[in-house]
Amino acid sequence: MKQLLIFDLDGTLLNSIADLGHAANFALEQCGFPTHPIEAYPQFVGSGVTKLLERVLPESSRNPEQVEVMRGYFKQYYGEHMTDETKPYPGIVDLLHNLTEHGIHVAVASNKYQSAVEHLILTCFPDIPWAAIEGHKEGVNVKPDPSIVFEILGKCPTAKSEVLYVGDSGIDMETARRACVESVGVTWGFRPVAELRACNADHIVETTGQILRLALGED
Repeated sequence: MKQLLIFDLDGTLLNSIADLGHAANFALEQCGFPTHPIEAYPQFVGSGVTKLLERVLPESSRNPEQVEVMRGYFKQYYGEHMTDETKPYPGIVDLLHNLTEHGIHVAVASNKYQSAVEHLILTCFPDIPWAAIEGHKEGVNVKPDPSIVFEILGKCPTAKSEVLYVGDSGIDMETARRACVESVGVTWGFRPVAELRACNADHIVETTGQILRLALGED
């Protein structure tokens, strides 16, 4: 049985794509740029807000100054609307309860900025005893840099062989590889299964029940 499961947030625990897309489109509108359909946003997200804003901007306008202006509008809108349409994926709440009832610690590792991660986790999962809630902090590299995993292990000391890292993207699988922990790729998130395979996910799952069985050592 594993002792710690580390979860990515967007696309793994929460379907947040609509609220992210609306916030980015608001920033684009405020700066006079064309917007994108919400259906396009899965290809933009996953590497933090800075990369998201760079990707949605026209190529000729992708400079640090413009991104910084966009960030202000994005955070203004997202701070007020981040839970408008964002919801846990089916089965996630039950999975988290089952894991903690078995004495397995759970943590979050996200490239989203820290205050937003904390707000979403405490709003969407208020009764889960999280071992660590880690988002992006200034001066710390974003995933796939493994620093965020090491931060969690510092707060919840666990042998790496007893850890599962669960995510929906190649970035997550690479984060797990660099941290030397076992990876689980979920098929319900923002990125295609082919990306998980290409990034050598140790496991690919289609249901939350499969995650529970892996955690309990039953698969």
